[in-house]
Amino acid sequence: MKRLLRGVVVSSALPLAAAAVGCGHQRAGTAAAVAAAPPANPIAVAKMVQGVVAAKDPRSTEQAIQLLREAVVLDANLWEARYDLGVVLARAGDLAGAEDALVVAERADADAEDVALALAEVRQRRGEHRAAADGLGGFVEAHPSALTARTLYVACLRDAGRLDKAIAEARDVLVRKPGDASALAELALCHLARGERDTASLLAKQALDSDAHSAVAARATGMIALARGDDASAFLAFLKATQADPRDTTARLNMGAVLLRAGAYAKAAEQFRAILQVLPDDPDATLGLAAALKGEGAQAKDGAPKIQEAKTLLEKLLERSPHNVGALFNLGVLYADVLKRPADAKPLFQRFLSDAPNDHPSRTEAEHYVTAIAGSAPPPPPAAPPPPAAGGAPHSPAGGKS
Repeated sequence: MKRLLRGVVVSSALPLAAAAVGCGHQRAGTAAAVAAAPPANPIAVAKMVQGVVAAKDPRSTEQAIQLLREAVVLDANLWEARYDLGVVLARAGDLAGAEDALVVAERADADAEDVALALAEVRQRRGEHRAAADGLGGFVEAHPSALTARTLYVACLRDAGRLDKAIAEARDVLVRKPGDASALAELALCHLARGERDTASLLAKQALDSDAHSAVAARATGMIALARGDDASAFLAFLKATQADPRDTTARLNMGAVLLRAGAYAKAAEQFRAILQVLPDDPDATLGLAAALKGEGAQAKDGAPKIQEAKTLLEKLLERSPHNVGALFNLGVLYADVLKRPADAKPLFQRFLSDAPNDHPSRTEAEHYVTAIAGSAPPPPPAAPPPPAAGGAPHSPAGGKS
Protein backbone atom coordinates (compact mmCIF):
# COMPACT_ATOMS: atom_id res chain seq x y z
CA MET A 1 0.00 0.00 0.00
CA LYS A 2 1.32 3.42 -0.95
CA ARG A 3 1.51 6.69 0.96
CA LEU A 4 -0.49 5.76 4.02
CA LEU A 5 1.50 7.85 6.48
CA ARG A 6 0.25 11.34 7.12
CA GLY A 7 1.34 14.20 9.29
CA VAL A 8 -1.68 16.43 9.68
CA VAL A 9 -4.14 15.95 12.52
CA VAL A 10 -7.79 15.57 11.69
CA SER A 11 -9.78 16.20 14.85
CA SER A 12 -12.49 13.75 15.84
CA ALA A 13 -13.73 16.09 18.57
CA LEU A 14 -14.53 19.43 17.00
CA PRO A 15 -16.73 21.46 19.37
CA LEU A 16 -20.44 21.63 18.73
CA ALA A 17 -22.05 25.05 18.77
CA ALA A 18 -25.38 24.74 20.55
CA ALA A 19 -24.06 26.29 23.76
CA ALA A 20 -23.25 29.47 21.86
CA VAL A 21 -26.82 30.12 20.80
CA GLY A 22 -29.39 32.00 22.84
CA CYS A 23 -32.62 33.39 21.53
CA GLY A 24 -31.07 34.93 18.44
CA HIS A 25 -28.23 34.52 15.94
CA GLN A 26 -25.72 35.92 18.40
CA ARG A 27 -22.43 34.71 16.96
CA ALA A 28 -22.50 36.58 13.66
CA GLY A 29 -19.20 38.20 12.81
CA THR A 30 -20.06 41.89 13.28
CA ALA A 31 -22.38 44.03 15.34
CA ALA A 32 -24.19 45.02 12.15
CA ALA A 33 -24.76 41.38 11.30
CA VAL A 34 -26.17 40.75 14.75
CA ALA A 35 -28.51 43.71 14.45
CA ALA A 36 -29.67 42.61 10.99
CA ALA A 37 -30.18 38.95 11.87
CA PRO A 38 -33.79 37.91 12.48
CA PRO A 39 -34.62 36.18 15.76
CA ALA A 40 -33.84 32.48 15.69
CA ASN A 41 -36.76 30.11 15.31
CA PRO A 42 -37.15 28.65 18.83
CA ILE A 43 -38.29 25.28 17.50
CA ALA A 44 -35.20 25.11 15.28
CA VAL A 45 -32.98 26.01 18.24
CA ALA A 46 -34.63 23.29 20.33
CA LYS A 47 -34.04 20.70 17.60
CA MET A 48 -30.42 21.83 17.29
CA VAL A 49 -29.86 21.40 21.02
CA GLN A 50 -31.50 17.97 20.89
CA GLY A 51 -29.25 17.07 17.96
CA VAL A 52 -26.12 18.12 19.83
CA VAL A 53 -27.17 16.05 22.85
CA ALA A 54 -27.88 13.03 20.62
CA ALA A 55 -24.50 13.42 18.89
CA LYS A 56 -22.73 12.73 22.18
CA ASP A 57 -23.84 9.09 21.92
CA PRO A 58 -22.37 7.35 18.84
CA ARG A 59 -25.44 5.09 18.76
CA SER A 60 -27.63 8.16 18.17
CA THR A 61 -25.67 9.64 15.26
CA GLU A 62 -28.45 9.17 12.72
CA GLN A 63 -30.96 10.72 15.09
CA ALA A 64 -28.62 13.69 15.61
CA ILE A 65 -28.23 14.19 11.87
CA GLN A 66 -31.99 14.08 11.36
CA LEU A 67 -32.62 16.63 14.13
CA LEU A 68 -29.99 19.00 12.79
CA ARG A 69 -31.36 18.69 9.25
CA GLU A 70 -34.80 19.58 10.59
CA ALA A 71 -33.31 22.58 12.39
CA VAL A 72 -31.78 24.08 9.25
CA VAL A 73 -35.01 23.52 7.32
CA LEU A 74 -36.94 25.38 9.99
CA ASP A 75 -34.41 28.22 10.16
CA ALA A 76 -32.08 28.63 7.20
CA ASN A 77 -30.23 31.43 9.04
CA LEU A 78 -29.30 29.25 12.00
CA TRP A 79 -25.71 28.77 10.89
CA GLU A 80 -24.75 27.12 14.18
CA ALA A 81 -27.01 24.20 13.27
CA ARG A 82 -25.32 23.91 9.87
CA TYR A 83 -21.95 23.91 11.58
CA ASP A 84 -23.08 21.21 14.00
CA LEU A 85 -24.53 19.22 11.09
CA GLY A 86 -21.20 19.45 9.27
CA VAL A 87 -19.28 18.24 12.31
CA VAL A 88 -21.61 15.29 12.92
CA LEU A 89 -21.62 14.31 9.23
CA ALA A 90 -17.82 14.41 9.21
CA ARG A 91 -17.69 12.13 12.24
CA ALA A 92 -20.09 9.77 10.45
CA GLY A 93 -17.86 9.69 7.36
CA ASP A 94 -20.10 11.74 5.03
CA LEU A 95 -17.35 14.17 4.09
CA ALA A 96 -19.10 15.56 1.00
CA GLY A 97 -22.22 16.36 3.01
CA ALA A 98 -20.10 17.80 5.80
CA GLU A 99 -18.29 20.12 3.41
CA ASP A 100 -21.59 21.34 1.92
CA ALA A 101 -22.99 22.16 5.37
CA LEU A 102 -19.82 23.89 6.53
CA VAL A 103 -19.53 26.00 3.37
CA VAL A 104 -23.01 27.40 4.07
CA ALA A 105 -22.10 28.00 7.73
CA GLU A 106 -18.94 29.84 6.66
CA ARG A 107 -20.90 32.09 4.34
CA ALA A 108 -23.19 32.98 7.23
CA ASP A 109 -20.32 33.83 9.59
CA ALA A 110 -16.95 34.25 7.93
CA ASP A 111 -15.42 35.26 11.27
CA ALA A 112 -16.14 32.02 13.15
CA GLU A 113 -12.82 30.24 13.69
CA ASP A 114 -14.42 26.94 14.62
CA VAL A 115 -16.23 26.88 11.26
CA ALA A 116 -13.04 27.73 9.35
CA LEU A 117 -11.15 24.99 11.19
CA ALA A 118 -13.85 22.38 10.63
CA LEU A 119 -14.12 23.15 6.92
CA ALA A 120 -10.35 22.99 6.42
CA GLU A 121 -10.10 19.69 8.29
CA VAL A 122 -12.89 18.13 6.24
CA ARG A 123 -11.18 19.23 3.04
CA GLN A 124 -7.92 17.79 4.29
CA ARG A 125 -9.63 14.46 4.94
CA ARG A 126 -11.05 14.52 1.42
CA GLY A 127 -7.57 15.10 0.00
CA GLU A 128 -8.52 18.60 -1.16
CA HIS A 129 -5.34 20.13 0.24
CA ARG A 130 -5.23 23.10 -2.11
CA ALA A 131 -8.87 23.99 -1.40
CA ALA A 132 -8.21 23.63 2.34
CA ALA A 133 -5.22 25.96 2.12
CA ASP A 134 -6.99 28.52 -0.06
CA GLY A 135 -10.06 28.59 2.15
CA LEU A 136 -8.16 28.86 5.41
CA GLY A 137 -5.76 31.40 3.91
CA GLY A 138 -8.53 33.95 3.57
CA PHE A 139 -9.52 33.45 7.19
CA VAL A 140 -6.02 33.84 8.64
CA GLU A 141 -5.38 36.90 6.51
CA ALA A 142 -8.45 38.52 8.07
CA HIS A 143 -7.61 37.15 11.54
CA PRO A 144 -3.80 37.13 11.92
CA SER A 145 -4.03 36.45 15.66
CA ALA A 146 -6.08 33.25 15.23
CA LEU A 147 -3.08 31.01 15.94
CA THR A 148 -4.94 27.67 15.96
CA ALA A 149 -6.18 28.38 12.45
CA ARG A 150 -2.74 29.58 11.36
CA THR A 151 -1.11 26.39 12.63
CA LEU A 152 -3.59 24.24 10.69
CA TYR A 153 -2.97 26.52 7.70
CA VAL A 154 0.71 25.49 7.85
CA ALA A 155 -0.30 21.82 7.57
CA CYS A 156 -2.68 22.54 4.67
CA LEU A 157 0.01 24.45 2.80
CA ARG A 158 2.52 21.67 3.38
CA ASP A 159 0.14 19.01 2.11
CA ALA A 160 -0.60 21.20 -0.91
CA GLY A 161 3.14 21.29 -1.70
CA ARG A 162 3.56 25.00 -0.92
CA LEU A 163 6.51 24.49 1.43
CA ASP A 164 8.04 27.97 1.31
CA LYS A 165 4.71 29.56 2.22
CA ALA A 166 4.12 26.95 4.94
CA ILE A 167 7.51 27.64 6.53
CA ALA A 168 6.92 31.39 6.44
CA GLU A 169 3.52 30.96 8.12
CA ALA A 170 4.93 28.66 10.82
CA ARG A 171 7.65 31.18 11.61
CA ASP A 172 5.06 33.93 11.85
CA VAL A 173 3.12 31.87 14.39
CA LEU A 174 6.31 31.41 16.40
CA VAL A 175 6.94 35.17 16.35
CA ARG A 176 3.51 35.68 17.86
CA LYS A 177 3.79 32.71 20.24
CA PRO A 178 7.45 31.77 20.82
CA GLY A 179 8.11 28.14 21.67
CA ASP A 180 4.67 26.92 20.63
CA ALA A 181 5.04 23.13 20.39
CA SER A 182 2.44 22.68 17.65
CA ALA A 183 3.97 25.35 15.43
CA LEU A 184 7.49 23.95 15.98
CA ALA A 185 6.26 20.45 15.10
CA GLU A 186 4.54 21.66 11.93
CA LEU A 187 7.68 23.59 10.97
CA ALA A 188 9.70 20.40 11.54
CA LEU A 189 7.41 18.49 9.17
CA CYS A 190 7.81 21.22 6.54
CA HIS A 191 11.59 20.84 6.64
CA LEU A 192 11.21 17.06 6.56
CA ALA A 193 9.14 17.43 3.38
CA ARG A 194 12.08 19.35 1.94
CA GLY A 195 14.40 16.47 2.81
CA GLU A 196 16.13 18.50 5.55
CA ARG A 197 16.08 15.79 8.22
CA ASP A 198 18.65 17.31 10.57
CA THR A 199 16.78 20.62 10.73
CA ALA A 200 13.52 18.74 11.18
CA SER A 201 15.00 16.70 14.05
CA LEU A 202 16.22 19.81 15.87
CA LEU A 203 12.82 21.49 15.53
CA ALA A 204 10.98 18.38 16.75
CA LYS A 205 13.27 18.21 19.77
CA GLN A 206 12.54 21.87 20.50
CA ALA A 207 8.83 21.07 20.29
CA LEU A 208 9.14 18.24 22.82
CA ASP A 209 11.34 20.37 25.07
CA SER A 210 8.63 23.02 24.99
CA ASP A 211 5.84 20.53 25.75
CA ALA A 212 6.82 16.97 26.59
CA HIS A 213 3.16 15.92 26.38
CA SER A 214 2.46 17.39 22.94
CA ALA A 215 0.87 14.76 20.70
CA VAL A 216 1.75 16.83 17.63
CA ALA A 217 5.43 16.99 18.62
CA ALA A 218 5.55 13.26 19.33
CA ARG A 219 3.95 12.52 15.97
CA ALA A 220 6.43 14.75 14.14
CA THR A 221 9.25 12.91 15.92
CA GLY A 222 7.81 9.64 14.67
CA MET A 223 7.57 10.89 11.09
CA ILE A 224 11.24 11.93 11.19
CA ALA A 225 12.26 8.54 12.59
CA LEU A 226 10.38 6.84 9.76
CA ALA A 227 12.19 8.97 7.21
CA ARG A 228 15.48 7.76 8.72
CA GLY A 229 14.30 4.14 8.49
CA ASP A 230 14.03 3.69 12.26
CA ASP A 231 10.64 2.00 12.47
CA ALA A 232 11.03 1.01 16.14
CA SER A 233 11.62 4.58 17.30
CA ALA A 234 8.82 5.80 15.04
CA PHE A 235 6.36 3.34 16.56
CA LEU A 236 7.26 4.42 20.10
CA ALA A 237 6.82 8.08 19.15
CA PHE A 238 3.40 7.41 17.61
CA LEU A 239 2.42 5.40 20.69
CA LYS A 240 3.42 8.37 22.86
CA ALA A 241 1.25 10.62 20.69
CA THR A 242 -1.81 8.41 21.16
CA GLN A 243 -1.19 8.33 24.90
CA ALA A 244 -0.93 12.13 25.00
CA ASP A 245 -4.13 12.49 22.97
CA PRO A 246 -6.27 9.35 22.59
CA ARG A 247 -8.28 11.17 19.89
CA ASP A 248 -5.18 11.59 17.71
CA THR A 249 -6.22 9.21 14.96
CA THR A 250 -3.32 10.35 12.78
CA ALA A 251 -0.75 8.89 15.17
CA ARG A 252 -2.75 5.66 15.35
CA LEU A 253 -2.86 5.57 11.54
CA ASN A 254 0.92 5.88 11.44
CA MET A 255 1.30 3.14 14.06
CA GLY A 256 -0.75 0.91 11.79
CA ALA A 257 1.47 1.80 8.85
CA VAL A 258 4.61 0.87 10.82
CA LEU A 259 3.02 -2.46 11.77
CA LEU A 260 2.15 -3.06 8.12
CA ARG A 261 5.76 -2.50 7.12
CA ALA A 262 6.81 -5.01 9.78
CA GLY A 263 4.34 -7.61 8.51
CA ALA A 264 2.33 -7.54 11.76
CA TYR A 265 -0.93 -7.50 9.84
CA ALA A 266 -3.33 -8.49 12.63
CA LYS A 267 -1.93 -5.79 14.95
CA ALA A 268 -2.08 -3.26 12.13
CA ALA A 269 -5.72 -4.16 11.49
CA GLU A 270 -6.50 -3.43 15.15
CA GLN A 271 -5.16 0.12 14.78
CA PHE A 272 -7.11 0.82 11.60
CA ARG A 273 -10.35 -0.62 13.02
CA ALA A 274 -9.92 1.62 16.08
CA ILE A 275 -9.73 4.66 13.80
CA LEU A 276 -12.82 3.61 11.87
CA GLN A 277 -14.77 3.40 15.12
CA VAL A 278 -14.06 7.11 15.62
CA LEU A 279 -14.06 8.21 11.98
CA PRO A 280 -16.27 5.82 9.99
CA ASP A 281 -15.27 5.54 6.33
CA ASP A 282 -11.98 7.43 6.85
CA PRO A 283 -10.26 6.78 3.50
CA ASP A 284 -6.71 6.34 4.84
CA ALA A 285 -7.82 3.98 7.61
CA THR A 286 -9.92 2.06 5.09
CA LEU A 287 -6.93 1.66 2.79
CA GLY A 288 -4.79 0.58 5.73
CA LEU A 289 -7.31 -1.99 6.92
CA ALA A 290 -7.66 -3.39 3.40
CA ALA A 291 -3.88 -3.77 3.15
CA ALA A 292 -3.72 -5.45 6.56
CA LEU A 293 -6.51 -7.88 5.63
CA LYS A 294 -4.79 -8.67 2.36
CA GLY A 295 -1.62 -9.49 4.30
CA GLU A 296 -3.53 -11.62 6.81
CA GLY A 297 -5.29 -13.44 4.00
CA ALA A 298 -2.02 -14.25 2.25
CA GLN A 299 -0.61 -15.76 5.46
CA ALA A 300 -3.67 -17.77 6.49
CA LYS A 301 -4.52 -21.31 5.37
CA ASP A 302 -8.00 -20.16 4.43
CA GLY A 303 -7.48 -16.49 3.74
CA ALA A 304 -10.43 -16.08 1.41
CA PRO A 305 -12.68 -14.30 3.97
CA LYS A 306 -9.96 -11.74 4.72
CA ILE A 307 -9.34 -11.17 1.02
CA GLN A 308 -13.07 -10.76 0.39
CA GLU A 309 -13.34 -8.22 3.23
CA ALA A 310 -10.42 -6.26 1.79
CA LYS A 311 -12.03 -6.29 -1.64
CA THR A 312 -15.37 -5.11 -0.22
CA LEU A 313 -13.71 -2.27 1.70
CA LEU A 314 -11.94 -0.99 -1.41
CA GLU A 315 -15.06 -1.30 -3.57
CA LYS A 316 -17.14 0.65 -1.06
CA LEU A 317 -14.45 3.31 -0.82
CA LEU A 318 -14.56 3.70 -4.61
CA GLU A 319 -18.34 3.97 -4.49
CA ARG A 320 -17.94 6.92 -2.12
CA SER A 321 -14.87 8.38 -3.85
CA PRO A 322 -14.56 7.13 -7.45
CA HIS A 323 -11.29 9.01 -7.96
CA ASN A 324 -9.48 7.80 -4.85
CA VAL A 325 -6.19 6.79 -6.45
CA GLY A 326 -5.10 4.68 -3.47
CA ALA A 327 -8.23 2.56 -3.70
CA LEU A 328 -7.92 2.25 -7.48
CA PHE A 329 -4.31 1.08 -7.26
CA ASN A 330 -4.78 -1.29 -4.32
CA LEU A 331 -7.91 -2.90 -5.73
CA GLY A 332 -6.09 -3.34 -9.04
CA VAL A 333 -3.21 -5.09 -7.27
CA LEU A 334 -5.68 -7.29 -5.38
CA TYR A 335 -7.36 -8.37 -8.63
CA ALA A 336 -4.08 -8.87 -10.48
CA ASP A 337 -1.92 -10.60 -7.87
CA VAL A 338 -4.30 -12.26 -5.41
CA LEU A 339 -7.55 -12.98 -7.22
CA LYS A 340 -5.76 -13.64 -10.55
CA ARG A 341 -8.32 -11.62 -12.49
CA PRO A 342 -6.16 -9.39 -14.69
CA ALA A 343 -9.06 -8.42 -16.93
CA ASP A 344 -10.74 -6.81 -13.90
CA ALA A 345 -7.48 -5.23 -12.73
CA LYS A 346 -6.65 -3.48 -16.00
CA PRO A 347 -9.44 -0.84 -16.01
CA LEU A 348 -8.62 -0.01 -12.39
CA PHE A 349 -4.99 0.66 -13.26
CA GLN A 350 -6.08 2.69 -16.27
CA ARG A 351 -8.36 4.81 -14.09
CA PHE A 352 -5.51 5.22 -11.63
CA LEU A 353 -3.17 6.45 -14.39
CA SER A 354 -5.85 8.88 -15.54
CA ASP A 355 -6.42 10.33 -12.05
CA ALA A 356 -3.02 10.12 -10.35
CA PRO A 357 -0.52 12.99 -10.62
CA ASN A 358 2.49 12.43 -12.85
CA ASP A 359 4.84 12.17 -9.88
CA HIS A 360 2.74 9.64 -7.94
CA PRO A 361 5.10 6.96 -6.55
CA SER A 362 2.89 4.12 -7.84
CA ARG A 363 2.56 5.41 -11.40
CA THR A 364 5.46 3.38 -12.82
CA GLU A 365 4.24 0.21 -11.14
CA ALA A 366 0.72 0.74 -12.50
CA GLU A 367 2.13 1.24 -16.00
CA HIS A 368 4.03 -2.04 -15.67
CA TYR A 369 0.85 -3.83 -14.63
CA VAL A 370 -1.05 -2.48 -17.63
CA THR A 371 1.76 -3.52 -20.00
CA ALA A 372 2.05 -6.98 -18.45
CA ILE A 373 -1.69 -7.56 -18.56
CA ALA A 374 -1.84 -6.49 -22.19
CA GLY A 375 1.07 -8.81 -23.05
CA SER A 376 -0.50 -11.80 -21.32
CA ALA A 377 -3.93 -11.39 -22.87
CA PRO A 378 -4.96 -14.20 -25.24
CA PRO A 379 -5.17 -13.32 -28.92
CA PRO A 380 -8.53 -11.96 -29.96
CA PRO A 381 -10.97 -14.55 -31.36
CA PRO A 382 -11.30 -14.74 -35.14
CA ALA A 383 -13.84 -12.42 -36.62
CA ALA A 384 -17.29 -13.89 -37.02
CA PRO A 385 -18.25 -14.71 -40.63
CA PRO A 386 -20.40 -12.07 -42.27
CA PRO A 387 -24.08 -12.84 -42.71
CA PRO A 388 -25.15 -14.85 -45.76
CA ALA A 389 -25.62 -12.91 -48.98
CA ALA A 390 -29.10 -12.38 -50.31
CA GLY A 391 -30.41 -15.71 -51.56
CA GLY A 392 -28.78 -17.73 -48.76
CA ALA A 393 -25.43 -18.62 -50.37
CA PRO A 394 -22.49 -18.16 -47.96
CA HIS A 395 -20.19 -15.23 -48.73
CA SER A 396 -16.60 -16.33 -49.36
CA PRO A 397 -13.64 -14.13 -48.49
CA ALA A 398 -11.58 -12.69 -51.27
CA GLY A 399 -9.28 -15.27 -52.77
CA GLY A 400 -11.22 -18.19 -51.23
CA LYS A 401 -13.63 -20.72 -52.55
CA SER A 402 -17.31 -20.94 -51.85
